[in-house]
Parts: sequence; structure tokens; C-alpha cells
Amino acid sequence: MEITGTELVRAAALLGAGIAMGFGAIGPGIGEGFTAGKACEGIARAPEHANLLTRTMLVGQAVSESTGIYALVVALLLIFVV
Repeated sequence: MEITGTELVRAAALLGAGIAMGFGAIGPGIGEGFTAGKACEGIARAPEHANLLTRTMLVGQAVSESTGIYALVVALLLIFVV
């Protein structure tokens, strides 16, 4: 049984999709965890500003998550287009 060029390209695309999602999820995961931790510290120090801190934290996490969504788009392109 011989591996053809198209099978090799498909295998490389699937491997690339897995790597893209693996590395693409690390950054947002770390960033969102760090943001939530710092927001909890801020709320503990100034509970009267909890609403402002929570709102700001959620906006920051949404921006951080966008890189994970870009990685997902790249992975889906590699899976279904290549």
C-alpha cells in the first residue's frame, strides 16, 4: 500500500489543524485566567468598584478570546478546505 500525495497533504492539514488549536488555545486560556485573577484581587481591595471591574474584565476576556477564535477558523479551514 502506497501513500499518495493527496493523502499526505490531507494528513499534514489535519496535523496542522490540531497544532493550530493546541497553540491557539494556550494564549487565551492563560490570558483569561490572569485577567480573572487580577479582577478578583481588585474586587477584594475595592468591593465598591466590583461592577466596573467585572465589566472591564469581561471586555478584556472577549478581546483575548478572539485569538482563540482565529485559531479555530484556521483549523476549520485546514480540515474542510484543504
